[in-house]
Amino acid sequence: MRKIVAGEFVSADGVMEAANAWQFPYQTEEMGEITERQIREASAFLMGRVTYEMFAGYWPTLKNNEFGVADKMNSAPKYVVSTTLQKADWNNSTHIKSIEELRKLKQQTGGTIAVIGSMKLVHSLLEARLLDEVQALVHPLVLGKGGRLFPDGYHASMKVVDSKILSNGVVYLSYQIEHEA
Repeated sequence: MRKIVAGEFVSADGVMEAANAWQFPYQTEEMGEITERQIREASAFLMGRVTYEMFAGYWPTLKNNEFGVADKMNSAPKYVVSTTLQKADWNNSTHIKSIEELRKLKQQTGGTIAVIGSMKLVHSLLEARLLDEVQALVHPLVLGKGGRLFPDGYHASMKVVDSKILSNGVVYLSYQIEHEA
């Protein structure tokens, strides 16, 4: 069975999607190393339509393995979950239309599947009990409003499997989700 891991930037109050580019002032080489490691450790990527379309318009333009991960992003299997996507034509992309297809993908043998961004998809994975781990870079600010990492009403215990305080005040927390039976 494959493991599905979400790597997310979040504010201290749990917001992962907000109107402004709140996370960019915190970008450091140290954070870059963590996100690069997350990409290198993944055998495939899972994303929603909005993230997919943004990435498909960017990563294929990079030809010199920029950031040390461009080649991986362009060559690795990518699964895009959407009911509205017209075409998935970025190299090695597969269009997935349902949670049942995701369950089948998770049951296959293979390495870790990384989710990047994709708040609605993360919520669907949590509610379907398919997300195994959340790796959050928690930024030292409160946004007050925006899309939150965990959906309203969601409940699960989590176990910290890794943590690190970065020099910019961001805290890396990796949680293994212990879904209730």
